[in-house]
Amino acid sequence: MDEHDSLGRLSRRRYWTNRITESVVGVGGGAVIAAITLIFAYLLWVVAPIFASAEIKTGNKFQAAERPTALVDVSENGEVVSRFSHDGIVEFYNEATGRPVAAFNLGLQIDTIQRTYPLVDLYAIVDPQGTLHFVRSQHIVDFVDGQRQLESSVDFPFGRNGIEIGTISALDTHLFDGELMVAAAQDTALVLRKYANTELGFDLGTARQVTLNAGFVVTKLFIGPRNQWLYALGDAGEIEIFGTGNFRKPTRIYRGSLVQPDEQMTAVTALLGRYSLVVATDNNKTTQFGIYTDALGTRIDAIRQFDTPTPVQRFVTEPRRKGFLAIDTDGSVHLMYPTSGRQLASYAAQIGPDTPVQISARSNVLASAPTDSSIALFELHNEHPEISFSSLWSKVWYEGYEEPIFSWQSSSADNDFEPKFSLTPLAFGTLKAAFYALLFAVPIAIMGAIYTAYFMAPAMRSWVKPGIEIMAALPTVILGFIGGLWLAPIVEDNLAGVLSIFVILPAGLFALALLWSLMPDQKIRVFNGWYGMIVVPLIVLTVYTAFAAGPWFEEALFGGDSRAWFRTVLGLDYDQRNALIVGLIMGLAVIPTIFSIAEDAVYAVPTHLVRGSLALGATEWQTLVKVVLLTASPGIFSAVMIGMGRAVGETMIVLMATGNTPLMEWNIFEGMRTFAANIAVELPESELNSSHYRILFLAALVLFAFTFFINTIAEVVRQRLRARYGSL
Repeated sequence: MDEHDSLGRLSRRRYWTNRITESVVGVGGGAVIAAITLIFAYLLWVVAPIFASAEIKTGNKFQAAERPTALVDVSENGEVVSRFSHDGIVEFYNEATGRPVAAFNLGLQIDTIQRTYPLVDLYAIVDPQGTLHFVRSQHIVDFVDGQRQLESSVDFPFGRNGIEIGTISALDTHLFDGELMVAAAQDTALVLRKYANTELGFDLGTARQVTLNAGFVVTKLFIGPRNQWLYALGDAGEIEIFGTGNFRKPTRIYRGSLVQPDEQMTAVTALLGRYSLVVATDNNKTTQFGIYTDALGTRIDAIRQFDTPTPVQRFVTEPRRKGFLAIDTDGSVHLMYPTSGRQLASYAAQIGPDTPVQISARSNVLASAPTDSSIALFELHNEHPEISFSSLWSKVWYEGYEEPIFSWQSSSADNDFEPKFSLTPLAFGTLKAAFYALLFAVPIAIMGAIYTAYFMAPAMRSWVKPGIEIMAALPTVILGFIGGLWLAPIVEDNLAGVLSIFVILPAGLFALALLWSLMPDQKIRVFNGWYGMIVVPLIVLTVYTAFAAGPWFEEALFGGDSRAWFRTVLGLDYDQRNALIVGLIMGLAVIPTIFSIAEDAVYAVPTHLVRGSLALGATEWQTLVKVVLLTASPGIFSAVMIGMGRAVGETMIVLMATGNTPLMEWNIFEGMRTFAANIAVELPESELNSSHYRILFLAALVLFAFTFFINTIAEVVRQRLRARYGSL
């Protein structure tokens, strides 16, 4: 075999090796791009529905027996439509087919009827004789011979006798924490009754009653949250609020008007929770008013306003959300939601001023009775009304708050809770955590990388560099555990000592450098490249000295209590798990990444550049600043940006060491909540496809886009630095 054949076979081997390598690399790169694209597409697919427009559509319409309709409603599961007639007949119809499924005779005439707040299956009925009755509708799912069946029934849960209340102009009933409260208005007189809950139900025979007097004819009554308030309103917009927390001695806490002198109130209602009222006026304005009580008294503030083409004549509220329907004088319905401040949809439903109308418990069906012999349903597609760009990123004026704020509070034990889905505190917390972590990590990592690559002795570098790099493999949950359960209490108990480190350590290093510079060159050369071994004991000694001197610093500078001094003098509160702990612990997690990449960049600077600079008379420091750092700047910049990406996406450390409070304060002694930690905490408990669930995916999408943007900017800057300094 001649040399030519041998070279030829070698050339073919190289050819196929190159082709295979090129194919493998291409497939790997394409797979990475495809994976990133699929992740982005999936996040977008989950998030997109929260920005979809609400819709109102005509649904099923069916005939019913000719009866004077008092109320129509839809069951919890949406399968049954109920109709209460003035003659006391309750009928149930299949929502899909319109066929009757059951009918009951209550044995009483119905003058007025309303849902008992906050339940949707308990109704308060006043008969023509002025007696109040409570009726409950039930829909029980059962299986007979494997077939699913739905049985409907009605009963009198508190007995048939009822409550004598006489002729009334307004009525409201409210259930809270084992108490049934009934408020009735008889022109200007207000009668309040409370009934206690017993094992067999409410004992209607032992009522506590008080009588109040309003300064006007009361036409609307709303019992406030937790039976603590009573709102009495007149047709001209007059309002009086009574505090009923002390039921035996209720007091008038507010008197005023909800409309201006040149306006006429056309409709009013209370929203879920009863913390705010919605008022419509004859100038086509609908205004939400919040009620506030503090040390200065009770006041009413206009929170937000909606516009309609014509004046609103009626409101219909959602049973389990803050939303409401406004029905104008043209019979059109306008779906509105206060938290997002949006008018979500409008529809020309042709609903008359006296047509019985009700929204189902799940807010997906609007039931109406346009005539006494028909029932018309409208489909409501409104899954995520509380979401808008402004509610996600701008300040929102929530019920009970003095002013618009940024807030994230996705859940509560209170059913009257108003979800707060502002992403701004989470974005702020993410940047705050990354900022303090990089503030601690970048100087240490880059300076350590420069020293290790440029000044350190090769023998020392051979074990220092792997030792630092192996720290990157340390599980972050361990670091979070150390930070939250070990370091945080130590810092809290020795805050003055920790702060004194930032004074004593630089002073000690400066003193050592000064003494080192005074030593003879012969002795200095012996330790050339091993300075780190000398500095480590000094660092340990100065840290120990700082902790030992902590009580003295606390007494001399902070009057014996550093946390109280920061709170009273600087207005800075101190939380045990705070940004300082996150900066220290997450900085330790980020240091290995930044150090490794930066050290490789500095070490990879060609030696001929360094030798050429030294040969021309430059000192080592001049060579470092003018040649080495400029040449290595693309790598150093990449190290910092990769470290920032690591800090932004960190989960376990911020989850365990921050307190997870979604605050918007740069205070280093307070915690924060980040996108990653919030997703980890709340996603496992969020309801599938709910607004909360999709917003958590939106947070993931924002975090993904942010890191993608940062990495793209970093790559552009790195390429420009390489083009500028790569020819050195």
